[in-house]
Amino acid sequence: MPEQAVFPRAALFDLDGTLLDSAPDMLATANQMRDARGLPPLALAQLRPVVSKGARAMIAVAFPDWDAAARDAHVPEFLERYEALIGQHAVLFDGIEAMLRQLEDAGSRWGIVTNKPEYLARLILPQLDWQARCAVLIGGDSLPERKPHPLPLQVACQRMGVDVAECVYVGDDERDIQAARAAGMPSVAALWGYRLAEDDPLAWQAGRMIEQPSALCHPGAWPTR
Repeated sequence: MPEQAVFPRAALFDLDGTLLDSAPDMLATANQMRDARGLPPLALAQLRPVVSKGARAMIAVAFPDWDAAARDAHVPEFLERYEALIGQHAVLFDGIEAMLRQLEDAGSRWGIVTNKPEYLARLILPQLDWQARCAVLIGGDSLPERKPHPLPLQVACQRMGVDVAECVYVGDDERDIQAARAAGMPSVAALWGYRLAEDDPLAWQAGRMIEQPSALCHPGAWPTR
């Protein structure tokens, strides 16, 4: 008889673009900055593809005439404005809550590894009632390295008490899959997330490419080593 499919012992997730559709919050932040400088608002479609790339990439879309030094100089303003409105417009992607419940019901643990600063990620947990459910949270500034380096995934597994081979990482950006591969962890490319038109998820070499979170409600959709 074929072996019955089971959920992984643990799962780690990227946050923005994987669990949380935070693009509306990011758009409000960028448009506050533009309004303060007398510029018209951006449309969501302009900003959405780069949300997973971080504050600098979003600032570059909002202010295409700024050079790299100017973008870097305005990251603190972006983060401060974002902190003030975090969660006001963001929502979970359809199917995420059901998928997390399926993991929990199967006895699996789950956590978050994001490149978002940890203090911002932690503000989101109580908004979603995830404080007790999320087993570990590592941000982009929690450790000396961030994704695509494998260290955040490795440390997350250590804190959960599981081997990297028993865990699966789910993310919507190439850096997520690179980090998982470097850690020796099976991975899922979340195709419902944020991508540039030229991104090719097939080239990322994830263990699985999944179109919708609801697919991960089924244990057979999860990759194994």
